[in-house]
This record gives sequence, structure tokens and C-alpha cells, in this order.
Amino acid sequence: MKRLSLLSCCVAALLAVPAVAEDRIAAPAEGPEPKIQLAILIDTSSSMDGLINQTREQLWKIVNTFATAKKNGKRPRFELALYEYGNDSLSREGNFIRMVSPLTTDLDKVSEQLHKLRTNGGDEYCGAVISKAVTQLEWSKSKGDLKLIYIAGNEPFSQGPVNYVTAVKNAIEHGIVVNTIHAGDQGSGISGKWKDAAMLADGNFLTIDQNRAIAHVAAPQDAEIARLGNELNKTYVAYGDDAPAAVARQEAQDKAAMGMSMGSGTARAVTKSSANYKNSNWDLVDAKKDGADVAKMPAAALPAPMRAMKPAERVEFVEKKAKERTEIQEKISRLNTEREQFVKAEEKKSTGKKEATLDSALLESAKAQGAKADFAF
Repeated sequence: MKRLSLLSCCVAALLAVPAVAEDRIAAPAEGPEPKIQLAILIDTSSSMDGLINQTREQLWKIVNTFATAKKNGKRPRFELALYEYGNDSLSREGNFIRMVSPLTTDLDKVSEQLHKLRTNGGDEYCGAVISKAVTQLEWSKSKGDLKLIYIAGNEPFSQGPVNYVTAVKNAIEHGIVVNTIHAGDQGSGISGKWKDAAMLADGNFLTIDQNRAIAHVAAPQDAEIARLGNELNKTYVAYGDDAPAAVARQEAQDKAAMGMSMGSGTARAVTKSSANYKNSNWDLVDAKKDGADVAKMPAAALPAPMRAMKPAERVEFVEKKAKERTEIQEKISRLNTEREQFVKAEEKKSTGKKEATLDSALLESAKAQGAKADFAF
């Protein structure tokens, strides 16, 4: 098996079925909301700086994978969680494991915490961190929802006080598929039981070169997508006690993504144009979409420009911002479609037939796994 980037592994393990043409910001169908829940368990021991950097750089690309997802015509709620393990700065009694973020739709908070991770140590207990993620996180109880764990690292999977066989079997009993990503060669991944764990867990075993630089295909649309991503921030109407921190976090994660690479910055802007980027807890536009009555909100919770407005004026103001946001999101979506077509053409030129075959093989693997839960992308 060839070594892949962390993004390729995630896409291979998680994506479900053939892509379909889709408006990224179309209104969801009525009815029960399906869920896609994804937990990333990342080794933060001393040798894993490359792995962490890959995850930072590819976070928004991973999220964008699910932007067009539907099940039975309904758009799912996407939730992301993050754990670190194998770090000596963490509690020995807790098996050197920390839940960095619970399952959440607040992707900016996940990104913020991901950029704070630092390596140190350590002792990597794969069975223990899988067990912790299964029992600590609020997993959906619906058998029809897609529940996935990635665990990425490089030491033998069998280390630690919790038997990995027991841990992965418990995950499957809860309807959670475990995928293993070994940061090393295939042979050591097999001998280190990474493949065995994935097979037991109905998941995929993949290997990566964690120190591989992520190539970005520069496209004519990149600069305009990035600019529009910044313009989107002007359509947010922050409310409540957490408003200043939330606005600062949004801007900081924009800068963090661009700081990683143009590709990461572009991918984040695309995320912000999708239904997966929801901030109902601090943005009135999203809150109104989720049923909040803007007219009846206490003035003290509103941003300063809205406090003197009459109830009808408040609603009109938020609706205007919503319209502006939709227009920008539609522009980003159209540009991204053009960008994806450009990138595919360029990749065919540079990678040749053999690389395209590898991509096809990964896609087929992804279809087989995701089709079990009837999700379409």
C-alpha cells in the first residue's frame, strides 16, 4: 500500500458514495435530522509533529468532504470531536489521554484547540483512547447515523492497560466504525496490530508519511475565494456574552488556516459557505434559521447597533445580513466548483495514469464503507 496524506486517509475511510451535483447551501429536507459524527484521536507524543501539522492543514478539507452529504434527501448534522493521547504532560492515571473537544458543530473551537496541541513524551495507549472516546462522547443512539473514529499514531497498537480488541469490539457494539491510520510503513503497521484493529472494527487500515509536505495546486479562483471568505465575516451578527470571544475566534482561525497554506485558507472559506459551518450559539443569522425569535430577544443580549431598534427592525436587519451571506456563499460555491474542475485537470497532468488509479481505488473503498449507512455525497 502506498503512503498517503492524512487527508487522503480520512477521505478514503469516511466518504460513502458517488458524488452528486448539489447546492451546498440549499435548505434541508423536512423530517428527522440524520447525523454524521466523527472523532479524531491523534497521537501527540514527541515524534508526531508532522502528523499534527497535517491534521491542522487538512481540517477544513476533511470537513468539506461532508458538505454535500444527504441521507434519504435530508442533510445531516455534522459533529466533530478531537482527542489527544500519548503525551507525557497528561495524567498518568488517565492513561495520558485528553478529550480536546467533545462532539460539536462549533468547528472554530475544534480548530482553535487543534492549533494549541503540542507534542511531548510518551506512552501511546490506543485501546485506552478508543475506549475513552466510545464511553465519554455523546454518540447518537440511532442505528442509521454514521459514527466514525479515526485513530492516528505510530507505536504498537497493543500498548497500555486496555486491550485494543475489547475496545474496538465495544465500539462496533455501539455502531461506531474505527479506522486506523499508521504513521509509518505498511509492514510495521501490520506487525504493530494497526491493521488487525481496523479489521476487527469494520474499518480501514491506511498508512501515511506524516512528514510529507501537502501539495497545493494553485488555482485562479483561490484569491477570490479567500477574499469572499473574509467578506462572510461581515454578515455575522454576534449576540450574547460569548460574542466578543466568538468573533475573535472566527478571525483567528481564518488567519491560522491561511498561515498553514493557501490551500488550507481556501478550504476554510469553502467550509464557511457550507451548511456544516453553524454558529447558532453566537450568531443571530444562524440562530434565526434554527428558530430563535429575534424580535423577542432581550436588548442586553443584542449587539450595540441593534439595541435601539424596534422588534420589526431587528428582524429586518438580520434578514438583510442573511441575504448578504447567502449571496456570498453562492459565489464561493460556484467558484469552488470551477476550482475543483481546474485542480482535477492539473492533477491528471502531473500525477499520470498510475496516480489516478490509486485515487479510484481509494474512492471505491470509501463507497463500500459509507454505503452501509446509506449516505450520499
